[in-house]
Amino acid sequence: MKRVVITGVGVVSSLGNNKSDFWDSISSGRSGIGPITKVDTSDLRFKNAAEVRGFQASEHFDDRMMLMLDPFAHFGVVAAREAIADSGIEFDDALRDRTGVITGSCLGGKETEDAFFFDLYANKKSRVPPIAIPRSMSNAVASHVSIEYGLTGATFTTSTACSSANHAIGQAFWLIRQGTLDAAIAGGSEAPICNGNLKAWEAMRVVAPDTCRPFSKDRSGMILGEGGAMFVLEEMEAAMKRGAKIYGEVAGFGMSADAHHLTMPLVQGAAKAVKAALDDASLVPEDIRYINAHGTATQANDPMEANAIRSVFGDRADDIPVSSTKSMHGHTLGAAGAIEAAATVLGMYYSVLPPNANFTEIDPECRVNVIANEAREGSINAAISNSFAFGGLNAVLAFKRFAD
Repeated sequence: MKRVVITGVGVVSSLGNNKSDFWDSISSGRSGIGPITKVDTSDLRFKNAAEVRGFQASEHFDDRMMLMLDPFAHFGVVAAREAIADSGIEFDDALRDRTGVITGSCLGGKETEDAFFFDLYANKKSRVPPIAIPRSMSNAVASHVSIEYGLTGATFTTSTACSSANHAIGQAFWLIRQGTLDAAIAGGSEAPICNGNLKAWEAMRVVAPDTCRPFSKDRSGMILGEGGAMFVLEEMEAAMKRGAKIYGEVAGFGMSADAHHLTMPLVQGAAKAVKAALDDASLVPEDIRYINAHGTATQANDPMEANAIRSVFGDRADDIPVSSTKSMHGHTLGAAGAIEAAATVLGMYYSVLPPNANFTEIDPECRVNVIANEAREGSINAAISNSFAFGGLNAVLAFKRFAD
């Protein structure tokens, strides 16, 4: 089977609107969580989110494209452009034919839907613009990137709640490894900060009133975030032949379903996905030197994930550094796996373990080796990044430091 490497990274997030700014914030432990500015929060129980700030879509798109794209697509397309430029890849006709775009999004164009439904139901308008469907469809990023670069290989979007981006990256990895594609643009994006969606999350009572403290005894819930991250994945020999910079290797991918409950996660399901990723990568638990946790800071997820980690790694769980970067960029739902993969891969590349910000005191029910508040220097030869979604849908990526 072919080996698959990452040659380009692009990020738009609350921690920065490009890869460099994002990594500078992650490695410094700076949080992007702050007061919500995009929506009136006077009737919301929570007031904070991890908003993308300083991003001007008009600087990236002409008037026609601005009309056609929802903010979630702005984030995804701009991240894809950065990843492609970062990779230095050049698409000739043969490569366009064998390059696909695989993206993840939980909500798609939620801001568009929210605004147009408000026009229908509150403002009593009798119609919505004809661009309503193209703006709101979850595959908008995949389709626009495909069109912009003329990429005609397998192109599609996964929507599996908070595992969407990991499923997308994993599928892209498999398609290249098995020879269906030679390269892929893969990742995810989300723009969930609109009134209707915030009210829906408020009803679930899982959003923190202040900030996100994964694995802390005093954690009080998740913080919603927005943004996107995209990668250029290539078959290793082709990447090496053209002298590409290689950030790391996608080594394995594991999936599972809890078949248990829509919102209560299951240790066995999460552990199964972790084991599947290790097996797919031909790794053993002793190889793993860092875990980027799903780590939502909810009462349900964190003990479950800690127990799943201990189920797979046994007593080694005391030694493997763990962090949830959601503590800085928030829970970006369908984009979470992509943004967290960026943190993991860049951490491996720069030999820095991303921190778990806002940490105060370990919860005895969450017995993991938390990288508390400050990044650690250290070589990472192999790492995993977890995504565990509502609906019990789990997706885990395994990465390796590149060695030819």
